[in-house]
Amino acid sequence: MDLRSIQRPLKEKYRSDPSASKLTLTANGSQTESPIACSIEVGQKLLNAQAHAGVGGPGTAACSGDLLLGALAACAQLTCQLVAAAIGIPVKQIRVKVEGDMDLSGTLGISKETPVGFQDIRTTFSIDAPEATEEQLAILREKTEQYCVVLQTLKHPSVIKTSWVND
Repeated sequence: MDLRSIQRPLKEKYRSDPSASKLTLTANGSQTESPIACSIEVGQKLLNAQAHAGVGGPGTAACSGDLLLGALAACAQLTCQLVAAAIGIPVKQIRVKVEGDMDLSGTLGISKETPVGFQDIRTTFSIDAPEATEEQLAILREKTEQYCVVLQTLKHPSVIKTSWVND
């Protein structure tokens, strides 16, 4: 795949019309018959999500933490693959593993001192590229981390605005 030829017209369009590069992604949550489950519409897919077993959920579907880590894993995986292709690094395999640590005593309101959410998130890239030089691998790391949207959003949080509407 010649990624540069695919992206070239997009880059030209965005340079000539910067407003064309702006977009809004949307995810929608909907209630199900159980207070410990919901459905989430992302992209063109409808996903089922549940409360984690550690807070009383059944543990048979992804919880919101899984979805957050999955978003980071997907973004890191795709970004790394795209960067490798764009700069011509011969790669046999790229794998990304994301792990997150949290203390549910904060989520359940048991401990006011314990933060709600992940305390630590680790992203591990496994690259099988025996023909790549150390310089190429350094560039792959730098550019992947620079251009991974979810990684950058988590490292430098954007402003989140909430609103409540009565139907």
